[in-house]
Amino acid sequence: MGEFTCCLKQYRQRKGLTQEQLAALEEAERRLRLLDTALERLRKDETKMKYDVTVKTVPERTVASVRQIIPSYDREGDLWGIYCQETARMNIRDGDPALCTAVFHDGEYKESGVDVEIQKTVKGTYPDTEHVKFKTVPAVQVASATLRGSYQRMTEATEAVAAWVRENGWVFDGAAFWIYHISPHDTRNPDEFLTEVCYPVRKK
Repeated sequence: MGEFTCCLKQYRQRKGLTQEQLAALEEAERRLRLLDTALERLRKDETKMKYDVTVKTVPERTVASVRQIIPSYDREGDLWGIYCQETARMNIRDGDPALCTAVFHDGEYKESGVDVEIQKTVKGTYPDTEHVKFKTVPAVQVASATLRGSYQRMTEATEAVAAWVRENGWVFDGAAFWIYHISPHDTRNPDEFLTEVCYPVRKK
């Protein structure tokens, strides 16, 4: 579509066109712009329709937490490695449910130096280690949607939930986080991953 519009502009620049020909070109360009806008809207609507966004409350929970500035989002596994290494001999009991989450504190996408916190719900009380901190996370109201499949589609899912929030009378009210219901810890098949995208929200 864009290439055809470019050809029209090049043709328009040629000398010797009559007023009628110029008017016809302008009308063709106007219709192409309208078509481009409609197609873009359809693409956005199709993406949003893939995800069933709901508002719910994630209850208060006790978590083991590791928060660091890491080079990039794909290095989140480093934080889980720290958690496993420093708690290996602590006989920690999983919470019920045993939610594993990643919290993104920057508030926007960054190419590098990202502030990420991983959390795992636990039962009982434990002493902090060098990097693992135990704390109580208060209940939070979120707009959420669930993605089944590879993490390569997470950008699409997060954009769909964020768009829903903006369009339905809610405002963002805290750091976004993901809940890993089925993760690489559970299966090696990316098609089986089950991840919940959560945005803390409040009514306008």
